[in-house]
Amino acid sequence: MGVRMTLNLSLQGLCFLLSTMVAAQITELRLMHGGHRCEGRVEVKYEGEWGTVYDYKWYVEAADVVCRQLGCGHAVDAPRRAHFGSGDGPIWLFQTVCEGTELTLNDCHHSPIQDYRNQRLSHNWDAGVVCSGFVRLAGGDGPCLGQVEVHSGKDWVPLSDGNFTLLTAQVICAELGCGKAVSFLGDVSFRESDRVWPKEFQCKGHEPELWFCHNEPCPGGACHRGAVQIFCSVYTEVRLMKNGISQCEGQVEMHISGHWKMLCASHWNMANANVVCQQLGCGIAVSTPEGAYFVEGGDKIWEARFHCSGAESFLWNCPVTALGISDCTHGNTASVICSGNQTQVLPQCNDSVSEPAGSAASQEIAATCSDRRQLRLVDGGGPCAGRVEILHQGSWGTICDDSWDLSDAHVVCRQLSCGEALNATVSAHFGEGSDPIWLDDLKCTGKESHIWKCPSRGWGKHNCRHKEDAGVICSDFLNLRMVSEDQRCAGWLEVFYNGTWGSVCHSPMADITLSIICRQLGCGDSGTLNSSIVPREGSRLRWVDQIQCRKTDSSLWQCPSDSWRRNSCSSKEEAYISCAGVRPKSCPTAAPCTDKEKLRLRGGDTVCSGRVEVWHEGSWGTVCDDSWSLAEAEVVCQQLGCGSALEALQKAAFGPGNGSIWLDEVQCRGRESSLWDCAADSWGQNNCKHEEDAGVRCSGGRTILLSTTAGIRPGPNLVRGIFSLSEMLCLILGALLFLVLVILVTQMYRWRAKHRALPGFEDVLNEAVYEEIDYLTTTKEDLLGSNGALSDDSVTKLPYYSRDGEENSDFQSAPAQRTDAPSEDYDNAEEVPVPEAPPASWMSEGEVPPEEENGMRASQTGSSLQFSRGVAGPGKEESNPWLLQGEEVNTVYDDIELNALGTSTAVFP
Repeated sequence: MGVRMTLNLSLQGLCFLLSTMVAAQITELRLMHGGHRCEGRVEVKYEGEWGTVYDYKWYVEAADVVCRQLGCGHAVDAPRRAHFGSGDGPIWLFQTVCEGTELTLNDCHHSPIQDYRNQRLSHNWDAGVVCSGFVRLAGGDGPCLGQVEVHSGKDWVPLSDGNFTLLTAQVICAELGCGKAVSFLGDVSFRESDRVWPKEFQCKGHEPELWFCHNEPCPGGACHRGAVQIFCSVYTEVRLMKNGISQCEGQVEMHISGHWKMLCASHWNMANANVVCQQLGCGIAVSTPEGAYFVEGGDKIWEARFHCSGAESFLWNCPVTALGISDCTHGNTASVICSGNQTQVLPQCNDSVSEPAGSAASQEIAATCSDRRQLRLVDGGGPCAGRVEILHQGSWGTICDDSWDLSDAHVVCRQLSCGEALNATVSAHFGEGSDPIWLDDLKCTGKESHIWKCPSRGWGKHNCRHKEDAGVICSDFLNLRMVSEDQRCAGWLEVFYNGTWGSVCHSPMADITLSIICRQLGCGDSGTLNSSIVPREGSRLRWVDQIQCRKTDSSLWQCPSDSWRRNSCSSKEEAYISCAGVRPKSCPTAAPCTDKEKLRLRGGDTVCSGRVEVWHEGSWGTVCDDSWSLAEAEVVCQQLGCGSALEALQKAAFGPGNGSIWLDEVQCRGRESSLWDCAADSWGQNNCKHEEDAGVRCSGGRTILLSTTAGIRPGPNLVRGIFSLSEMLCLILGALLFLVLVILVTQMYRWRAKHRALPGFEDVLNEAVYEEIDYLTTTKEDLLGSNGALSDDSVTKLPYYSRDGEENSDFQSAPAQRTDAPSEDYDNAEEVPVPEAPPASWMSEGEVPPEEENGMRASQTGSSLQFSRGVAGPGKEESNPWLLQGEEVNTVYDDIELNALGTSTAVFP
């Protein structure tokens, strides 16, 4: 047996030594047939020949070692089963197990190197890896814009902007599959890091990846303390073509994904044209003649809509909408005529001083000033909704909501190429702007080309505050949500378009599309389609299908798709998405989460009055009192089961709350079953302070809230929320009458005992008192003066009084000592002071001692022993009374001493 064990150990050691020696001969590692250098099938070189790795026990820890060894960051995935195709050489490695901390694949445990095809293993099981890469753009809205960071082998560190050029940016964008670099910004503060990559890259623009660019240590060993940001895009160049020549007027064309495409004239406006003219150094836009320079042939017209404010430096910096845009009609191409004078000095727009009306100069100045003004919508979540702001005299300002209606809003939406107006919002619905307030009392007909051409009080003339800022919601405004009963980051995908929510169809929904959707909803960077969900019942709009996002798209709105249709697919094709960041809906309690559990009242004097608070995104917040009335209060009271609303209180009547102000402009009809069914601003959007927190007072639950006194342990409040105020008063009065009755009966018994009218009273008294004292006698050494042992002699026995004429001056013997200890809740008693025995002369006379009136009395009440206050023992001051020692006093009794009916009273000297 020992020989066999020794032989086995020797063989194992030999195998380990052999595998270690062989592993050292693996000198090269590469990834094949991936989309870039940092993904593909894993291949190792042994004895001059490249071979693959079998995927048995191939996990992400091993893939992480490969990525780090190749300078490709961290492992994103460890695909198996020849995900990147089957190899055609040897299968060199089998059963490769890594911990993830190894420096190279050599350091991992694996079986001895040999061609495992001889062991009947197949290339159908070749292992692969997907790495994060050596470079990334971080901190932006998507993978194609942000701060440049490279992987050091341990973590991501920023790249210094020293000697950084646009050619280096072009290499980075191409490596990331992000089109071309259109701009970069240096001297940016570092993002979450105090380290910097110690080298500078000097690319020539033709390198396949940043890794292959020439690099040198930073001059003097110290890199410039500024990071660099890159903006990559599929939109890379713009030009105006006339008669085949690029100049300052003509048909607008853009270089998109490597091809020149004409732009559609639909939703093309002067703000877009101004950006193009300034970008090309052609002055300002004079006009946008639709289709004036259309040239037959060429690629398909690009339908995406640009929503420029006019302040952007490049057309691709403007918000873009491609989702759902319909095909452009043949010949409907955008055109621009620019002023062409690069040195032109534009006249100052002073509305208070102008040329004579009707003169050529005044008309030219008016046209130029009108074109120089810019319009935008702010804080609405997109380019087609928000607070209306105008750039005038170099400052962005707002419009007052006096007389603001849909006619005014129509002009704004049409001017911004955002369709028709759905809503003309007032009272700073999208938040307050900042000075100045440019226009007030607008009276548009709805047909004006610019909002500032409508009749008004004049520039800067108003009687408003920013709480009256006007806003709009246009038909092209888009919003996104997931619909689910118990999840926030999983559910049916719905998009808001033309004022209505509708479903999204799941075809084809590639991984990049799912990633953009989840990131836009704040639910992680990846997601999956769930096809096993049972289709929803009911009829609804199914807005859009065939969404095909690109890495350069930072939101779903930029992704090309089919046109908007009311029935783009069947109900079975509606998209149900589960994102990587799946978590339950905001709810303060365990699932399932109901609306009632997300609503509470705080700071009131009853359980059904107080400041209204709602639960959202993991925290409690308040409701602003704008538009707060009895209708809203009625919904709150009914939802909480508190009866009807008595008052709708404003201005933090129950004290200001803290945290977020979750709801504002809540508008209920009073019949809704839940506050969530009422109309309101978007979550968290408000123009309020906590001094405007809303409150309610309901008719139900009129129980007064009890306060807890410091140092007192309150008893359980068993009646709270159960009895009404009148019932509570009846209970209290009944208890007081019962106490009076008990006291009268007790006094009667004492009087009868004093006059010796009860023949058997002595026995009752004797048994009651001795049993009670025996239960409560403590063994504490400081009280009895012993070592804790309780004997019959250590208990002072009490005398009792005989009738007149009887000789009985002896003490009644105490009952035998009990060995069982009293229960822990025995009136919380710990120590009972035991008085000294009275003189025998008192007993011989058979009289009540004169100190009885001021003596200490003990009464047995159920299972409690109580003493009257203000009595000192022998040798004690009156200021140091004997008191019952115990835990905190139960406040329910309110310090009332109770001698219950049918109890006995013992009198101590």
